Amino acid sequence: MNTAHRSRRLAATLLTAVLAGTGLTVAAAPAAHAATEAVAKLPISSYSAMAVDSVNERVYVADSNLSYYTNKGQVAVYDFRGVRLTTIITTEHVSGIALSADGGTLYTGERQYIRRYDTTTYQLVGSTVAYLDTCGRSLAFAGGALYHTTPYANSNSSASCAEAQTNLDSVDAANVLSRTGWNDYGKLQLEAGAGDRLVMGQPANAQAANPFLAVFDASGDTLVRTAGRRFADADGKGALSLRDMAVSPDGKKVAVADASAGTRLLNSDDLSDAATGYQPLPSGASASAVAFSGDGKYVARGASATGATPDLLLQPADPDDATAPLEFAFEGSLDGDWVAPRGLEWSADGSRLFAVTTNTAGNQYWLHIIQPPAVQYDTRFTGGLTHSPGQAVAGEPVSVRGKLEYDGPAPAEPLKVAATRTDAEGTHELGTVTVRSDGTFTVLDEPGLVGDATYTVSFLGDLTHRPATDVTHTVSVGKAPTSIALTAPEEASISAGGVEITGTFTAQGKALPERAVLKVERKDWLGSGVLSSVTVGADGTFTINDVPRTRWNTTYTVSWPGDDLHEASTAAATVYVRR
Repeated sequence: MNTAHRSRRLAATLLTAVLAGTGLTVAAAPAAHAATEAVAKLPISSYSAMAVDSVNERVYVADSNLSYYTNKGQVAVYDFRGVRLTTIITTEHVSGIALSADGGTLYTGERQYIRRYDTTTYQLVGSTVAYLDTCGRSLAFAGGALYHTTPYANSNSSASCAEAQTNLDSVDAANVLSRTGWNDYGKLQLEAGAGDRLVMGQPANAQAANPFLAVFDASGDTLVRTAGRRFADADGKGALSLRDMAVSPDGKKVAVADASAGTRLLNSDDLSDAATGYQPLPSGASASAVAFSGDGKYVARGASATGATPDLLLQPADPDDATAPLEFAFEGSLDGDWVAPRGLEWSADGSRLFAVTTNTAGNQYWLHIIQPPAVQYDTRFTGGLTHSPGQAVAGEPVSVRGKLEYDGPAPAEPLKVAATRTDAEGTHELGTVTVRSDGTFTVLDEPGLVGDATYTVSFLGDLTHRPATDVTHTVSVGKAPTSIALTAPEEASISAGGVEITGTFTAQGKALPERAVLKVERKDWLGSGVLSSVTVGADGTFTINDVPRTRWNTTYTVSWPGDDLHEASTAAATVYVRR
């Protein structure tokens, strides 16, 4: 096999080349195909699960930390570039994790609870008491409910947990816990799929001579098993060494990473072997993980292998497609040694593959973010960015506009760009916006601070488009204007009760934290003086009543000093005073 070593960026070419010192081998592929990669060293010493939020472009990696029952857990949060954004510390060891269908909630399976975290703030928003788990849960969101396993053993040792009695439980949309009644021995694994499918698999263990796979319909109030299969060799011994499962996007196939048999491809309706299966893994490689791309075009097959033997294959999901896979061999301290069990997930659009690798000791982990092999075209931002209105003010909308050009055919789905705003309080993510058919896009924002606000727009690429160089634009944000309008009589009489002036105070931008207090000054031929201040009403109006001290012209000046976000304002009215 022709191979080529690589650094952080992979580019398989027709000819092989060696770039020393990186420890990763990549098989040669046509020049029109390429893969790019970023690698992050994970801050964990054990691994339990990974979840990918394609809505917010986040990757969650959980540290099982099961060595002692009082251990806290952690979930490391990364963006699609491999930058760690935060770490969620859980009160108990965390095992399985899962995302709600809309990506708004992260569920964590802990020792005694199912916790819910907001994926925007990463804050805990709710907990559901669960049955006690001593070995680690598997979680999957299917049919509008969260399903989770509850293994229980007197000891959390590997041997005891491998043979633990495990129940399948659920938490419904109202966060009510229930026990489904399905149970068996061993650390049962869950995987959700299209059409409200839930797949449950049983790793081989001493209590299960014939380990099983089962497919459930999760669309109703109770789980209905639609397919089941037990695996045994001719001697009746377990013939399924389960490491991972994946359901194809159309729900028709189930791929199984079987350490004893490679990557099995099954029909989901009855779990029979597919007419055509995947080619065997390279000699010496043992299957550890499997995942379909969200668009159904590719399958990633992870393995544990040593030396230059590939640990990861990216290939067409259709087993009848004979296109040679792109192969990766992890063999060094910069990459890990092989793909961890359950260590593969894709973004929903298939533009990113996320792989967790581990070393041979199983106490260090790496997150690889890989763009799959595809014909890729260049992209670029043209013309820079502009904004409106010309003078931006704190607390009012600002539109930042630009244009993304791309080579090659029009994308099947509109491209999206991501934007951030950096100001005196740091960098704020503004989410993604859709690129119009003519390449233009508009980022809407409401800056909250006075001063410079720098907008950065990024395009991370997709299956057929390479990332574009980021474009930035700095906007000077000013204070929001305020105004005071007065209505005063032309003449007033001291004997008839004095002067009454009404007015309106208006402040644009961000709402004031408290009602404005206005300063009132009076000036006549005897001199100037400050009257009692007036507080503006909730509707912005106010009234000033005064008994002048002398005749002739009297001028009333009303002012507000402004604050950190609003300009000062003033207004005056002159009244001719009679006796």
